[in-house]
Amino acid sequence: MTHSSADASTPSTAQRTPAEAAAGPASPSPGRSGAGRHRWRTLDIVIAAVLGVVIGLIFTFWNFAGYAGFLALDALTPGFGGLVTGVWLLGGVAGGLVIRKPGAALFVEVLAAVVSMLLGSQWAVETIYSGIAQGLGAELVFLLLGYRRFGLAAAALAGIGSAVAAWTLELFLSGNIEMSAQFLVIYLTCLIISGALLAGALGWVLTRALARTGALDRFAAGREIRGLA
Repeated sequence: MTHSSADASTPSTAQRTPAEAAAGPASPSPGRSGAGRHRWRTLDIVIAAVLGVVIGLIFTFWNFAGYAGFLALDALTPGFGGLVTGVWLLGGVAGGLVIRKPGAALFVEVLAAVVSMLLGSQWAVETIYSGIAQGLGAELVFLLLGYRRFGLAAAALAGIGSAVAAWTLELFLSGNIEMSAQFLVIYLTCLIISGALLAGALGWVLTRALARTGALDRFAAGREIRGLA
C-alpha cells in the first residue's frame, strides 16, 4: 500500500465500523484492486517465514524467562501471570503489521509456535494449539479492520484479540473453566493489558524500527515509514 489521496473506494467516517473507528485512519490505498492488494507474493511468503522463525526464537527464550515471571506473578496473586504473556502473542501482531494480507497474522504466529515446539517448548504440541488460537485472534481483528489499518491502535486491538483468544482456549486446554470467576476476570484483564502492550505496542514499535533500516522497502509498512512512493 503506497501513499495516495483518498478516492471513492475509501469508506467515509459514517460508513466505518466501530472497530475501524477505534483503530484510527486507514492506510493509504494503492492503485491496485482489493484482490490485488491481498494476493500473496513470493516475497511475502519468504518474509513471513523469516518473521515466524525469528519470533519462534523469541518464544523459546520467553518459555523460560517469561514463564519464570509468570509463576512469580501468579504466586503474588493468581491471574497476575497474564501480565507477561503478551510476548507469546507477538507473532500475530507483527505478521499482520508487516505483510498486511489475509492470513499473515495466523501464518506467522503458528510458524513461531512450531519453531518453539521443535526447540523444546515445555508445552509440546499444545504450543501449536495456542499458536493457532492466538493467530486467529489477531487475524480476526485485522479482518474486521478490512486489512486497511495498521497503526498503533490497530496493533493494540490485534494484541487484545490474540489475548482473548488465548484466554478462551485455556478455558478448555488448561482446565481454567474450573477456576473461580475472580481468577478468570483477573487473568483476562492481565492478558488484555499484556496483549495491548507487549504484543500490540511492542509489535508496532519493532515493525517501525525494522522499516527504518530499509529492510521493508518493498512493503507498504516500510514505504510509509521512509516516505517512499
